Amino acid sequence: MTVITGLKNESILNHPNPAAGPPIPRIAWVLCGFLFVATALSFLDRQVLSVLAPSLMKDLGMNNTDYSHVVSTFVFAYTIMFAAGGWLVDRLGTVRGLAISVAVWSLASAGHALAAGVLGLGVARFILGLGEGACFPAAIKGATEWFPPEKRGAAMGIAIGGSAFGAVIAPPLTAWVAGSFGWRGAFFVTGLIGLTWVAGWIAAGRFAPKPVRSAASAKTDTKAVWREVFRQPAIWRILAARFLFDPVLYFYLFWIPQYLSHDRGFSLDEIGRYYWVPFLALGLSNIVSGYLGDGLLRLGWSERRVRRVLLAVAALLTPVSCGVIFAPNAGWAIAMMAMLMVAHGLWICNYVLLIGDHFPSRVAATVMGLTGTVGGSAAMLANLITGPVVDRHGFTPIFICTALLYPLALVVLLTIPRPAIAKESSADLAG
Repeated sequence: MTVITGLKNESILNHPNPAAGPPIPRIAWVLCGFLFVATALSFLDRQVLSVLAPSLMKDLGMNNTDYSHVVSTFVFAYTIMFAAGGWLVDRLGTVRGLAISVAVWSLASAGHALAAGVLGLGVARFILGLGEGACFPAAIKGATEWFPPEKRGAAMGIAIGGSAFGAVIAPPLTAWVAGSFGWRGAFFVTGLIGLTWVAGWIAAGRFAPKPVRSAASAKTDTKAVWREVFRQPAIWRILAARFLFDPVLYFYLFWIPQYLSHDRGFSLDEIGRYYWVPFLALGLSNIVSGYLGDGLLRLGWSERRVRRVLLAVAALLTPVSCGVIFAPNAGWAIAMMAMLMVAHGLWICNYVLLIGDHFPSRVAATVMGLTGTVGGSAAMLANLITGPVVDRHGFTPIFICTALLYPLALVVLLTIPRPAIAKESSADLAG
């Protein structure tokens, strides 16, 4: 607590270039680090099941169709709560909203250890999804309201970049804990880690800085108005794009261990040793993408040009996913998965920033939650289809689909008109 109090009383950092924008309180970066860990925990907790799937399914007598149903219970709850969670965060604030979210999903994660069959596992996954729904809306709201526009890309990359590093940690950590304490022990340990994070977040959140926004927007920042959201012409294209590309990441999160086990002959230990590689690529891409976008803005590029160019580059890289099924060995397959994740990191960072370009911070979490609900709906349908398709035809049709969806989403996003809302100017950012 002494350290945190010192952060509160410390004067804001000297800015090396005053023309680049106002200084940022150090506590804002501390909280951004907490957001990084929160998004890491969200992917860690959801990945434990997929890493353990080959052995857990044998223990509980499940086939791929059963597994798709269990996965879909999580996606269904996550889909509902993504929009509701965004609304909750806009009402309660980033600190309280995220604390509740992580506490609920951490208890649910530990609850997986009590599952005795498909039904119990499905109930635990459902509650996990309810808890995790507010995580990314809260992370995006925090990065949006605590950082000025010229630093927002870097903050956003860090905040959402934790998700990939959670997925990096999940395979080796899960394999090690399961090897020592069984698969039930793996769920219990990850739940305990999350509850520890909640205690630290509540302590640090007491010193959160005031939102960075203009005086005019501060006066009206009392409610997230749905009418305001749907009045923006960009909303329908943003939602349609999310519906198209979200199933790809969900497939990589929940089905790749099954693919590695079934088609590449990986054991649980081998999954733990190699499955993290694509997600490390995703985490690095998330962070680098944020700095890359900020750098292009400093060179004089417009926000619109930055988003469109980087989204296009990302979409043109994603067809490499189809190459996984033709890879001559597992090493090449993992490398192509990693390239897909690099593209996704570049894509999702600029997709999220695109939302910030078109909507004010007072509704940022609500809009992000709405996109998550739409994307989760698509992912839920895709997961229900994936299980029977894999049981009957293998993974080839699924990988072919993953190669096509980002380019289709790009076509939709390129038709978005210029932002209609007034942007915050550097002179208005009062800290």
